[in-house]
Amino acid sequence: MSDRLFNDRRDAGRALAGLLDRYRGRRDLVVLAVPRGGVPAGYEVARALGAPLDVLVTRKLGVPGQEDLAMGAIAGDGALSLCDDVIRGLAVPPQVIEHVAGWEGREIARWEERYRQGLPEQPVEGKVAILVDDGLATGTAMRAAVKALRRSHPARVVIALPAASQAVYEELAVEADEIVCATTPPLFFAADASYWDFIEVTVEDVRDLLRASALSVPPSAGGRPPCEVAAIRSESLPVEGGVPAPEVLSDLVGDAHVVLIGGASHGTHEFYAARAVMTRHLIEEKGFGAVAVQADWPDAYRVNRYVQGRTQDGTGEEALRGFQRFPVWMWRNTVVLGFVRWLREHNDLTLGGNAEKAGFYGLDLYGMHRAMYEVIRHLDGVDPAAAARARERYACFDHLGSGDGRMNGISAACGAGDRCEDEVVGHLVSLRRNAMEEARKEGLLAEDELFYAELNAATIRSADEYYRSMFGGRICSWNRRDLHMADTLDALLEHLGRRHGRPAKIVVWAHNAHVGDARATEAACRGEIDMGQIIRERHGSDCRVIGFTTYTGTVTAAGQWGGPAERKWLRPALSDSVEELFHEVGEKEFLTSFGNAPRSADVLRSARLERMVAAVYRPQTERRSHYYRSRLRDQFDAVIHIDETRAVEPLDRMDGWGRPAPDSPP
Repeated sequence: MSDRLFNDRRDAGRALAGLLDRYRGRRDLVVLAVPRGGVPAGYEVARALGAPLDVLVTRKLGVPGQEDLAMGAIAGDGALSLCDDVIRGLAVPPQVIEHVAGWEGREIARWEERYRQGLPEQPVEGKVAILVDDGLATGTAMRAAVKALRRSHPARVVIALPAASQAVYEELAVEADEIVCATTPPLFFAADASYWDFIEVTVEDVRDLLRASALSVPPSAGGRPPCEVAAIRSESLPVEGGVPAPEVLSDLVGDAHVVLIGGASHGTHEFYAARAVMTRHLIEEKGFGAVAVQADWPDAYRVNRYVQGRTQDGTGEEALRGFQRFPVWMWRNTVVLGFVRWLREHNDLTLGGNAEKAGFYGLDLYGMHRAMYEVIRHLDGVDPAAAARARERYACFDHLGSGDGRMNGISAACGAGDRCEDEVVGHLVSLRRNAMEEARKEGLLAEDELFYAELNAATIRSADEYYRSMFGGRICSWNRRDLHMADTLDALLEHLGRRHGRPAKIVVWAHNAHVGDARATEAACRGEIDMGQIIRERHGSDCRVIGFTTYTGTVTAAGQWGGPAERKWLRPALSDSVEELFHEVGEKEFLTSFGNAPRSADVLRSARLERMVAAVYRPQTERRSHYYRSRLRDQFDAVIHIDETRAVEPLDRMDGWGRPAPDSPP
């Protein structure tokens, strides 16, 4: 699977059209595409917004003798944008620049005629002009285009790009009235890095798209192509409470030994409840022998001892008391309690001894949530201001939007110095070294002792590096954690396989952001990987990935990292999101299984916005904080959509978990 976000330039144009939806249907709108690569994207933008399409031609000013090296660019009317560093570095004389600019300027008029083939030039005076290209690693040509455009006196200049470097984005934001960019990867050197298919756009392609745009009928304001909704509606399968019929679920899972079931939040009742019911079916009917959750190992292992009837905890609620660190409600909630009680009853009736009893395990031996807690606790004692900044950064750790979702490092961002980092990391490594003894004291089961000892030894060897990644940066820390969880899952498969004398089968419960394949999201452009991607790469067709989405409702989340659980109103999904598309299907809930839904798969192969809510929900910054672009068809094997959902109920309800606060505008 490609790590690239867009299938092709027209797919990128559809993504841009969604970001520009507020301009749809305006009479004072014109779309200007930079040929040749920007024209397919511009065509989709113009078609979706109901605007005329034209070209704005620019020409590179190549250094004589090194024509591939640009010393600037020129657009219509002789508007120049020069690369001062290149000109100074090569000591290019002014008369040479003037000669090259004169030659290329004359070429612009010739190319405009070749592209338009008799079509009239679109007037821009007094209009909103949207300037589209297929991606920029440098801003030279676009600056020239904006300068030329300004001379025609548009009311507003909007630059629209599928992808650009952050530096170019910031540079062009000064030149235009508005800039819209679908993604800004940190390492971006060429536009083709964001595309699956980046074939050359020919002169004839440009002509065809200009003619097609001139002949097309502008769509009415609002709405989306009805064929998309119809395709998904025609191939959707019914679910009840988010759960497919047993035969549908069995067919979806097939002979897979690993089933990863996600959720678009850490606080939605229906996601937890549907996962629990599906897992019961997989344990009872498909021979699955364990549940592995996105949780710290010691907290989940206490539950494991309880469900196997080998504990001093008298109730399921007592067994869940190990989950005491933020976000407590993630596993200490009423749905998980009900599942834990059922699993204990199931195991009590299971024949064949302890080896046949189903287990409950955590995938994080390093204890990321405990580690975050220890960092905050230490900073509270030495620098409360740094602790406050650390809380803000940790709110971004499970933050999945494309805007402010980068955790730049606690040391740099919070003012915590090297000494502080050394003290905290030393403490965390010490806790890791003592983990084996602590596990024995708490009741490590004999059959798991050697397995846990081997896992613990491996984590100790890399503990210092792992915990320092928490101070280094979000992407590094995220990648290490997901790789570690995937490694733990594989080790657990091998261990349980030896115990059972046959290949083990495990159900994984985690957030969509961890189980969905990162290669199908814009996170890949930032260099991120996740557990779902790694498991797919290692296990291929022997795993299944199921995601959940919702349109609106309520959700349990905090307002800041470490804050109390609140029942928050979940805003209706944004335009151009997959959730809005599913909402328009008009069904209360349904399943789309891409292996059996070719038309839906084709619709959802395009990059769309997808919402992710982790432990912190910030509706005031909804787009920036909770959305990223993804190709849903490649991210999951199947998706279950529940249009309106409710907040999962914590076992420890605080005063803030009552009636959700009224929504406020962003």
